[in-house]
Amino acid sequence: MNVRPSPIAGSWYPRHPEALTWELDQYLDQARVKPPSGKVWGIVAPHAGYYYSGPVAAYAFKCLQGLQPDLVVVVSPFHYDHSAPLLTTAYDAYKTPLGLVKVDAQAVTELDRALRERFAEGLTPLQRDPEHALEIELPFLQHILGQFRLLPVMIQDQRLPVAKALGQALAATLQGREALLVASSDLSHFYPHKLACQLDAELLRRLEAFDPQGVMEAGIEGVGFACGCAAIAAVLWAAGQLGANRVKILRHATSGDVTGDFDAVVGYGAALIWEESEKR
Repeated sequence: MNVRPSPIAGSWYPRHPEALTWELDQYLDQARVKPPSGKVWGIVAPHAGYYYSGPVAAYAFKCLQGLQPDLVVVVSPFHYDHSAPLLTTAYDAYKTPLGLVKVDAQAVTELDRALRERFAEGLTPLQRDPEHALEIELPFLQHILGQFRLLPVMIQDQRLPVAKALGQALAATLQGREALLVASSDLSHFYPHKLACQLDAELLRRLEAFDPQGVMEAGIEGVGFACGCAAIAAVLWAAGQLGANRVKILRHATSGDVTGDFDAVVGYGAALIWEESEKR
C-alpha cells in the first residue's frame, strides 16, 4: 500500500498516539454542544494547529459522535501553487499517529468523472504534498468515527464556478451513500481582533443562512473572509442537493483568545450542516 506520511505530526498536533488522544479528549470534553435533531450531512471546521483551533473544531466534531458514515469527504483549500484547479491525493491512505485512513479509490474516480462532465477538468492526484488543511481534520475524525474511507479534495482555484461545479459533482457522487462532508477552513487572517470579529461575523452569518454564493462573494465585497471559502461553498452546495436545509454556528474564536495577542489574529469557526424534517 502506498501511504502518505504525515508532514505535520509532531508540530501541528502531537506525534505520539497517547498524547494525541489525550489532547483530543480534552477539547471534546470542553465542547458544550448538543446537536439538533435531524440527519447530519456535514460540518465546517478550522485547520490551524490544534493548540490554536482545536478547542473550536471540537464543537463540530463532537456533533458526529454515534455516526457511522461509509464515506467521509474532506474538502480543503490548497495553500501552495499548482496549475490544476482541483487536487486529490495519489496515495492509497493517509497516515496519522492514530493509524491509517484509507482512500476510497472508487469514490475518487466517480467524482473525477462527475467533475469532467460538469467542469471539463477533474481531479489531479498529488504525491508528497505538504498540505495541512486536509490532514489536520483526520485525527479528530479517526477519534470520533473509528474506521472510515476517505474522499480527499483540495481546491487550488477558489473561484465561484469551480466551487459550484465541485458541489454539484459531489452531490452526484454521494447520492445513495451514507456520507459525511467536512469543509476545512479558517476565517479572517491577521486583522486586529475587533475587525476580525466583524469580518468573521458576516462570513458566519452567510454560512448560517445556507448561502454558498454569499460565502463566496463575501471576500469579493470585502466584508468577510475565509481561506477555504470555496470548500465551505462546495460543501453547502453538495449538502443542499442531498437534502440538508439548516446550518448552525457552534463556536467562534480567534488566535488572540489563546495567545493573548489581539493585534493580528486568525479567526476560527465551527458549524453543523444538517437536514431538519418538516414539522407535521
